[in-house]
Amino acid sequence: MKCPYCNHLDSKVVDSRDTETGAIRRRRECLNCRKRFTTYERVETVPLLVVKKDGRREEFSRDKLVNGLLMASKKRDVERAAIEQLVDDVENSLRSRGVAEVPSRAVGEEVMARLRDVDEIAYIRFASVYRQFRDVNDVRGVMEELLSHPPGTRQPAARRPARTRPGRPEEELPLNLGK
Repeated sequence: MKCPYCNHLDSKVVDSRDTETGAIRRRRECLNCRKRFTTYERVETVPLLVVKKDGRREEFSRDKLVNGLLMASKKRDVERAAIEQLVDDVENSLRSRGVAEVPSRAVGEEVMARLRDVDEIAYIRFASVYRQFRDVNDVRGVMEELLSHPPGTRQPAARRPARTRPGRPEEELPLNLGK
């Protein structure tokens, strides 16, 4: 690290702390002029791209996901901290896959798997947009699934067999247990 006073290249770290913004604040002392200065370091992450159904690619947007979940949980007793934690968990799970691109379906499934344990109504609202419900039978299918497998008891989405509509392989068909 170059000293801002004498441009000497060697310095020692005197103090190091994490900041609220996720950066690392370091107090350094120049080994030449003995003056102290502060540097901030931030971990640089590789952008995570989301591949949309139509093939477009866009950078993963944490804010977009938070806003969607806020809309789904509007007028519900869901704390923003719970939503933020859910999004953190989803993003960490996606990044831990070690790939630069993930399908949008993977993002949606990660959210759905976690959201049902946070709030069932927000889960149904999010599912209505994510799964593009066409009629009340689609809503009924998700409700029946919730009733037959309460949060915390459901088999993870990755293990459930995907049911699709003919001609639409990318869209999952909700269970329809209508009478």
